[in-house]
Amino acid sequence: MNKRDHLRRLPREQYQADAIVHWTLTTVDRKQGWLSPTFLYRFRELLTHTLFRYGLACPTFCLMPDHFHMVWMGLCDGSDQLNAMKHFRPRCNESLNRIGFELQDQAHDHVFTKEERRDTEFRNVCEYIARNPERAGLVEPDQFASYSFTGCLVPGYPELRPFAADYWDHFDKVISFLRKDGLLRT
Repeated sequence: MNKRDHLRRLPREQYQADAIVHWTLTTVDRKQGWLSPTFLYRFRELLTHTLFRYGLACPTFCLMPDHFHMVWMGLCDGSDQLNAMKHFRPRCNESLNRIGFELQDQAHDHVFTKEERRDTEFRNVCEYIARNPERAGLVEPDQFASYSFTGCLVPGYPELRPFAADYWDHFDKVISFLRKDGLLRT
């Protein structure tokens, strides 16, 4: 039996509490054909449950024909993105398996540094992710906001739209509220 060469992870605490992580999951052999509006709805359902269960928000995600990106950020001390990914990935894979696709063995991650967490840098990374369809030629230059498979997800805030003029102001207020008061109102 061949031992798989897994990507090395940082120490667990780097993925906990208010950590911000860029996750990339790729289909086996970069196989295409799974991306559809139906899969997007299933993806959003799985993501919603994962984010709520593990106290996370997703300021941006982008599903591409052979991979997808998500930025997750912790909302509370108990947030643990490694556990969240252990929850999300097999459920997503189960949905992909039903239509003949599979994710690679391990997600790639990039934990944001202190400098990358600053508003301007953070927003630049989110825009870079959102512009993936443009770089891949799936949409015309500067039309990345029209790509149907890019979005955001914050539990309890379905009105957030990542390309709205006031998105970042609204997002920052929501995150500040959730980090202060939690996901549940008492």
